[in-house]
Amino acid sequence: KDDTPTKKKKLGLLTFDLDDTLYPIDIVQSEANAAFVQAMERFGYSGIDSEDIDTTAKMIRLEEMSQEEAAQTTHTGIRELAIRRELEKAMLSRKLQEVAEDWATPVSALADVVVSHAKKWTRTAVSPSVVSSILNSWEMERHHAAERNLYPEVVDFLAQLKKDHPEMIIGAVTDGKANPMFMTFTLSKYFDFVCSWEDDQANRARFFVDLANVDEKAELSWIYEATRYKYAELKDLTDKINTGMSSSSSDTQSEKDDILSYPAEYDDLVWIHVGDDLAYDVGGSSQCGAKTIYCELAPRYSQTSRCRFENLSEQPKWA
Repeated sequence: KDDTPTKKKKLGLLTFDLDDTLYPIDIVQSEANAAFVQAMERFGYSGIDSEDIDTTAKMIRLEEMSQEEAAQTTHTGIRELAIRRELEKAMLSRKLQEVAEDWATPVSALADVVVSHAKKWTRTAVSPSVVSSILNSWEMERHHAAERNLYPEVVDFLAQLKKDHPEMIIGAVTDGKANPMFMTFTLSKYFDFVCSWEDDQANRARFFVDLANVDEKAELSWIYEATRYKYAELKDLTDKINTGMSSSSSDTQSEKDDILSYPAEYDDLVWIHVGDDLAYDVGGSSQCGAKTIYCELAPRYSQTSRCRFENLSEQPKWA
């Protein structure tokens, strides 16, 4: 019998999924959509419903894109197309009403050729800068809403973790543009980096194409390989700062070689990933050596991930 005491490992990297892990995405999305309506009104387009952007985004993804096109388009890209489409619809309605008033006829009586020309005009009349401005308003409100609706235990939990593990690196892994660095009143001071599915479009596209093909094995781990790489960069830099070494020191390996040696360089440190999705969060990160925590919360936390697979409640509007 080996009586050698087991060495207690230290926590080196802690990563979180964001949506439905640190805040309820359904509520956050709803408040961001309200900002979309307000932004449309600022540009003179009233009468838009807050759910219109989600409905249009789903229609574009499901009805107007091939499987490959949908795989290659990010959430941000889909939302940008949806905003443009909503602007085109509003401009078309306004233009047809103006023509009908000029001709003293109801809109329903306008000839098909007139409607067709009006549609062509709206497709060229939408300003890219207006689309960008509305998208920025939506994204900013999404971050503000995430801060307002952050689960109440999160900040105290992160503060205690930082106190107990001062050398630990905390990161976010997300499939969209959510970024804790932008949540300046809550999360920003605790997080060291974010790794987004939108950072590596080639791997993202390959994953979703394989996911839809029964003959292929969808590779879930690529985003976590990228996460591990980012951690290794930060850990390498932190180690050199702490030891007073220059990253350009001639007696060390090249920076890239040193980074790619992870986890061999840091095998005494533990990586834990926390998320609400069994396939993406637990399955993907565990393939890269992470210990995983499946975040399934009580109903009062308003998670929606289980609604994708169980008939527990109506699917969220944005799903």
